[in-house]
Amino acid sequence: MSRLLRLLAALAVAALAAGQVAAQGFPSKRIHVIVPYPPGGATDFAGRVLGQYLPAALGQTVVVENRVGGAGVNGALHVSKADPDGHTLLVAPVGLMVIGPYLMTGLPYDVQRDFIPVTNLVSGPAVLVVHPSVPARNVRELVALAKAQPGKLTFGSTGPGQTSHLNGEYLKLLAGIDMLHVPYKGSGPLLPDLLSGQISMNFSTATDGLGMVKAGRLRPIAVTSPRRMAELPDVPTMDESGFPGYDVSNWNGLWVPARTPKAVVDRLQREIAKLFQTPELQARIASLGNVTVGDSPEEFAAYLKLEAAKWSKVIKEASVKLE
Repeated sequence: MSRLLRLLAALAVAALAAGQVAAQGFPSKRIHVIVPYPPGGATDFAGRVLGQYLPAALGQTVVVENRVGGAGVNGALHVSKADPDGHTLLVAPVGLMVIGPYLMTGLPYDVQRDFIPVTNLVSGPAVLVVHPSVPARNVRELVALAKAQPGKLTFGSTGPGQTSHLNGEYLKLLAGIDMLHVPYKGSGPLLPDLLSGQISMNFSTATDGLGMVKAGRLRPIAVTSPRRMAELPDVPTMDESGFPGYDVSNWNGLWVPARTPKAVVDRLQREIAKLFQTPELQARIASLGNVTVGDSPEEFAAYLKLEAAKWSKVIKEASVKLE
């Protein structure tokens, strides 16, 4: 038994040493940041931030790639199969990495087994916006309108199972209303239809919707955070609108393939956390109604468990199914 223990200890030391060597040489080549959605949305924005700021921090070129398809699955699958050396990174939202496994059958990867969470990048509330043609100035009026015209109002989402979808289903459940879900492949193709009135409303990320709200092209009627947004001080929370405890964040985190050395994971997280402490970047993120996070891999993993518990309950109680 003692011989076995010595062997296991030796293997553990060897693995640790190999990881430290890998970290010392990291990065040794171009880094690819994979965004599994089209350009223009909140996830793409988070990826572009890394593409802009990480090169100086890591001393290597950083390329941002939009690998779309399969409601984000194609991009995630690509990263799951990449070399576990820290040179291929996945930027993804709660919808793909937390909600998706509860709704999508036959996923070609296992989120828990095939990825390591590095850090939460950017987080912010959703803003419930309606097209100006919708005669509702607040959530109560919207609910009344939906009850008077069941199935007529439409809400768009950035894809089945995304938070913009689950927010709509959650509101339907709590308010007892019937609205039609219209899924899109990301916010890029969604926004034109929302701005033209082809769809009635959307639980938009602050990144996507704030500019259109300020331009008067969309009407905000509620935010999903516990407190009002500084950028929209006159817009009430969902809690204030008659739905106590309604607290939903849109966030995008960073993952690497499983078996990536811990020293490499920690190096990535440390550099990103440093970047997120700079006033310039914090101000840029805040101007879009979001905050930087940069938490540790352990803190992010614990947060993911809380998010999974919340959304699995919503999916079950609202009987959410993918179209």
